[in-house]
Amino acid sequence: MNPVAFELFGLEIRWYGIIISLGVLGAMLLIYILSKKKELNYDIIIDAFLVTFPISIIGARLYYVAFEYQNYHSFMDVINVRNGGMAIHGGVIAALLSGYIFARYKKINFLRYVDVIMPGVILAQAIGRWGNFMNQEAHGGPVSKEFISKFPEFIQNGMLIKGTYYHPTFLYESIWNILVCLILVYVLLKKKEGKDGIILGGYMILYSIGRFFIEGLRTDSLMFMGLRTAQIVSLLGILLGIVLIFVVSKKKRSI
Repeated sequence: MNPVAFELFGLEIRWYGIIISLGVLGAMLLIYILSKKKELNYDIIIDAFLVTFPISIIGARLYYVAFEYQNYHSFMDVINVRNGGMAIHGGVIAALLSGYIFARYKKINFLRYVDVIMPGVILAQAIGRWGNFMNQEAHGGPVSKEFISKFPEFIQNGMLIKGTYYHPTFLYESIWNILVCLILVYVLLKKKEGKDGIILGGYMILYSIGRFFIEGLRTDSLMFMGLRTAQIVSLLGILLGIVLIFVVSKKKRSI
């Protein structure tokens, strides 16, 4: 598995970056369609993206480095993301916080806009996991030849690392995220006025459920006090999502 797609003027262009870019493009296209359906200003979403996306990249990287600090010895090590090493939880948290500040500055309804954005976010996550595949990372523990033979041949080849086959957990999460995206789009289009925040809460619950179980199969989890960090955050995400939906369901107007 070659993580390098091609060279441009002597610079290696990696599949990871290409796939992440495709994920962003796919997300923005879906958000454009949904914003038109819900009669929201797409130009404002673009402005928000230009602010929150760079911050989300920084958040994803810093989150990862914070739990793997022993492997980084210089500032250049920290900012070099070409070989991966970003955590989606850090990126989503940073994006939501910066998006909330942006919404307050622009005096727009944060929850109304974020509900349209979250299906695009989970779609980008689904696509982005294939970048992990090209880097042969974010996989699970060893599996037998019989088990991996149930998958397409290119998956088998990609999950054969140093003579051992591994769980394609990137694939499990990608499929789960696509299912979550479809559910969120359906609920968004059926959502009643005044129920802003339902989609964000649904994202937090559904993504976290899938991530909790899939994370248990992975071999490269970030750890905190002997526990898998992603599973801790997933449990918190489920709890916060339930609280958010409960609060929204009791209010006639969103914040």
